[in-house]
Amino acid sequence: MANVEKVSVAVTPEMATAMREAVESGEYASVSEVVREALREWKFRRAQREQAIEELRRLWDEGIASGPASDGEEAFAQLRKSFEAKIPGWTRS
Repeated sequence: MANVEKVSVAVTPEMATAMREAVESGEYASVSEVVREALREWKFRRAQREQAIEELRRLWDEGIASGPASDGEEAFAQLRKSFEAKIPGWTRS
């Protein structure tokens, strides 16, 4: 790697053991590789979380802009009435 910066991190003994075992099993070439993959996953999850937050904000704004909320029971009662008028014999199961 041409352009790297060396940093020091402290991990629990269990984490250190898990990283060494991953290297010893051949899953990774080095502990640094384990840490780099963990950081890539961390960055990916952060990006996903940010996207989810943005989507929630968009949906929230869309909901607010759609007008005042209506009572759920009242809305379903109106739907039932509409179905009953359009489909004779329709009953709620």
